[in-house]
Amino acid sequence: MLSMPLYPLFADLRDRHVLVVGGGDVAVRKTAMLLKAGARVTVGAQVLAPELREWLQLERIAWRAGTYQSEWLDGAWLVIAATRSRPLNARIAADGQARQRLVNVVDDPALSSFQIPAVIDRSPLLVAISSGGAAPMLARRLRERIESLLDPALGSLLQIAQRYRARIRARYDDLAARRRFYDWLHDGPVHASLRAAQPVQAEQQLVNALANRKEAQIPGSVALVGAGPGDPGLLTLRALRALNEADVILHDALISEPILDLARRDAKRIAVGKRGGAMHTPQATIHALLLEHARAGKRVVRLKGGDPFVFGRGGEELEFLREHGVAYEVVPGITAALACAAYSGVPLTHRDHAQSVRLVTAHCQQSFNTLDWSDLARERQTLAIYMGVSQLDELTLQLIAHGRAADTQFALIENGSLPQQRTLTGTLRALPTLAARHAISAPALLILGEVAEQADASHWYGELLGEPPRRFAVPRTLADAA
Repeated sequence: MLSMPLYPLFADLRDRHVLVVGGGDVAVRKTAMLLKAGARVTVGAQVLAPELREWLQLERIAWRAGTYQSEWLDGAWLVIAATRSRPLNARIAADGQARQRLVNVVDDPALSSFQIPAVIDRSPLLVAISSGGAAPMLARRLRERIESLLDPALGSLLQIAQRYRARIRARYDDLAARRRFYDWLHDGPVHASLRAAQPVQAEQQLVNALANRKEAQIPGSVALVGAGPGDPGLLTLRALRALNEADVILHDALISEPILDLARRDAKRIAVGKRGGAMHTPQATIHALLLEHARAGKRVVRLKGGDPFVFGRGGEELEFLREHGVAYEVVPGITAALACAAYSGVPLTHRDHAQSVRLVTAHCQQSFNTLDWSDLARERQTLAIYMGVSQLDELTLQLIAHGRAADTQFALIENGSLPQQRTLTGTLRALPTLAARHAISAPALLILGEVAEQADASHWYGELLGEPPRRFAVPRTLADAA
């Protein structure tokens, strides 16, 4: 059996004396964490960093001014050596060993008798990760990954569970029943209310469940989740958590496989996408599926490209869920206009060129008939037009006919944020011709307005197309610097 290099231990430092030797930025970071844990911190150093001086004035820390003396260790439960001198740190470690004190020497595991792990704080829940000093960067990366999976509301959930622990044990003396109740507490409406920043409602739900003679049942729920434009890196942390908690995922056609690969492995996936001119799932069928699985007690994720409330029919689905008494939450996503603009180097607003942005959908002739073309043709505004590739001829004709200058710049972004992204630029009069010449196809977003001229100079991702061929200096990006 392999031996453990370290014994994992969580120390209660409330009102206990801890010594930090050193007065610089590293000492500031270590002292801040100790204060958060309730320790009585003494900082030993000749000079204190500004934050430490401020804490001293507020009487949050004590100060031993001058050069290190071994007597400083007297009465300390823990010692942290945070000086820039390895010989001094080695002396502190030796003094600590002689006095049977645990000493951490920052970034020097060979001299340390204890390590400070990478910490995920969902107090009272704490997750600590240590590589034994062998690979601290790996420990930090693991912390970042695990942090994204842990709901910030977990801390509040644990606090309420702690307050009601005795009542829960009294109500459910049978261990199996008590476990089922805790499953309900963790997966049901109490946690959902805390996630929605409704602590009073959450506590009342717990009180009602304890007063009810029937065993609490975990109800189904639906999360309308925005998956963003396609790049998995643009998912929000909450969207990632929802995917990892889902029993059933109803996803659109444009949801990329790399995003679906981030979901819980055993979740049932149901494709309910809509594609212009192709087979699609009627909205009524999607409603029926949401209701069926939610009433079966499942956690359902309705996964939509972009944002659920921007041309995603999220409002219709939310209204349906509300009418049928299904619990829901909405997780916003990065909508295509924001992502395509950013990935093509086009600012949607600019002090000199555009003081407003219009989000427009143009996926069919019926939608064209409802648009106020005179208003859309105004200058000094940016149009971000969704689902308009099949309507470029009519779009161009209407805008020019209603006063938009024919030499207005555009940027047409195909497969925005994906590796196959292409950005086509040019003037409005040439838009249909250029799009046909380069075979631009859906999904694509059109940005029209003075700001689109920035695409030539600021483009940084994917292929840039246009007429005439572009000749410009490629901007320096992070990729160039790597």
